[in-house]
Amino acid sequence: METVKEVNIPPFARTPSSQSRVLTTAVRFGVRPFAGRIKGRSATIRLWRSLLGAGARCLRADPRVSIEPIIDPCVEDPDVKRPVRGEWLRSPGCSPERGAILYLHGGGYAICSPRTHRVITTRLAMDTDLPVLAPDYRLAPEHPFPAAFEDVLDAYRLLLARGFSSDRIIIAGDSSGGHLATALTAEACRTGLPAPAGVVLFSPWVDLTGELALASVSSSRDPYIVPAVATRFGRLYVGKGDWEDPRLSLLTCPNEELPPFLIQVGGIEVLRAEAEALAEVLDEAGSPYDLQIWPEQMHVFQIFNRLLPEADAAMREAGRFIRRVLGTDSITEAA
Repeated sequence: METVKEVNIPPFARTPSSQSRVLTTAVRFGVRPFAGRIKGRSATIRLWRSLLGAGARCLRADPRVSIEPIIDPCVEDPDVKRPVRGEWLRSPGCSPERGAILYLHGGGYAICSPRTHRVITTRLAMDTDLPVLAPDYRLAPEHPFPAAFEDVLDAYRLLLARGFSSDRIIIAGDSSGGHLATALTAEACRTGLPAPAGVVLFSPWVDLTGELALASVSSSRDPYIVPAVATRFGRLYVGKGDWEDPRLSLLTCPNEELPPFLIQVGGIEVLRAEAEALAEVLDEAGSPYDLQIWPEQMHVFQIFNRLLPEADAAMREAGRFIRRVLGTDSITEAA
């Protein structure tokens, strides 16, 4: 419950709720010890995919949103090499003429899927009344770089081929999906592909080498991410790729004019330093951005938007940003 003193304070600067503190403690003692044992072996990765898939069912997605699985070859664009797989999510008041959201799920490039992130994608669909396309991109270690990048680039091309103007498209993503969203946007600006109207990042994983995570002062406080494990996942995805490839190395690439960014990151997560580093790169490039550091919040806390007041507020902030960028502020927020 908000105190009188906090009424005029932005939601990302307020005292953490008791619900948030309880959940953070539970994750720190119930999940982190096991997460630290992930060695990157195929059998372990498959186990975690199953566990997180089952756990995602406990986070109920908004039942008002329709979900349509797709396998679309997008024959209209010869540059799309593989059928786009994933799902469309639409609210009851969906207005595709206003634009669309391309949502790229996280999971260290090795786990999770559009299904595990429906509590976020359905919320975005309800808060914006925009159709949300969540591609089911290929995962490492079976499919290392550039497989995931190529798949999300194809998904973006699909939106353009379906008549969505680039200035009506928002690219959003969390964790490794945040890395993909940034890489995809920068690639569009580098290659002359029409750039999106804006980018929304939840706890973006920016440095796949793991150097920033290992040096982070939050490494001991983060209730979820173990820096050494993040480094292993980075190696799984990059594989034999060039670490200096601009599609991988985000902190050395953007000299282009990029669209507006909203970056949300938890105050105690190990990826906070990476979000701050990305903000510095955007600032040096003269690109507009809004960096929100949410006190005492964990990695991708937005996924608990039906449980935590901070996560609910963060999703509302994301919805406002999207509507402001697209000029659809008159759309009513989801209750």
